[in-house]
Amino acid sequence: MNLTRRQFSAVAGAALAAGDAALGQSGKLTAQQVIDRIQKQLADGGVQWKTPTRDVFKAGDPGTPVTGIATTVMSTLSILQRAAKAGKNLIITHEPTFWSDGDGTQEVADDAVYKFKADFIQKNKLVVWRFHDHWHARKPDAMLVGFAQALGWNDAIDDSKRTYRVKPTTLGAVVKDMQDRLHFRALRVVGDPETKISTAAINVGSTSLQVVLKLMPEVDLFVAGEPREWEGPEYMQDAVAMGQKKAMIIVGHQNSEDPGMRLCADWLKTFVTEVPVEWIPTSEPFRRAV
Repeated sequence: MNLTRRQFSAVAGAALAAGDAALGQSGKLTAQQVIDRIQKQLADGGVQWKTPTRDVFKAGDPGTPVTGIATTVMSTLSILQRAAKAGKNLIITHEPTFWSDGDGTQEVADDAVYKFKADFIQKNKLVVWRFHDHWHARKPDAMLVGFAQALGWNDAIDDSKRTYRVKPTTLGAVVKDMQDRLHFRALRVVGDPETKISTAAINVGSTSLQVVLKLMPEVDLFVAGEPREWEGPEYMQDAVAMGQKKAMIIVGHQNSEDPGMRLCADWLKTFVTEVPVEWIPTSEPFRRAV
């Protein structure tokens, strides 16, 4: 079901008013009331709430009183442990909690890792809500903005914040700057380190071949989140082999989207003031073998 902006604003506004009235009586903000406010803020910003959506509760009771909010790109066990230790019991995660896009648990119901993680959530009275589709739907996409800011790029060529002018440099120098700024451990690079770079494109998270084909002709460098190796990276290898002065840097899914959830925490703080809100960055899952 898709609601118009006006319809959703009316519904969300009524729900928010009712929720705030209940808050005034109980003195405690619930997880559901936080999500109601998020939906209202989105509607006011022109983002219609659409269903079906990934953006639903993944674990815990929506009626749980909130002691604090943690935003993160991926609700790994270590993130949940850090949130619980910090007194943040509402975790707003961009990516799945149980390792599949729909967070289905039937396949892993008897798995020891799933049982441990689900038990930890229950014992610590945590609530996990996914914020993916509608966070990306805001214009410009905060996940792109956050990653560009982390890279130190601010001279956007287009309104979507996907392509940038950068100070003339080389591929090798860009890689070193990324490592110095963000301490990435496992960057993968296609292209000659001496390739001249003055324009670049970014794409966070999953990176399709279609996005690479669309943006690569316009720039010298493409910085990708997580492309399939036999799509964008193979295309780039072939482009370099035929003599094109192009390059690609693959940073990983979590590395590319983590900064966008920092912006999410900043955004939440503007309308959720009763409890502390914190961005908890994820740890890069990969490291060099030696």
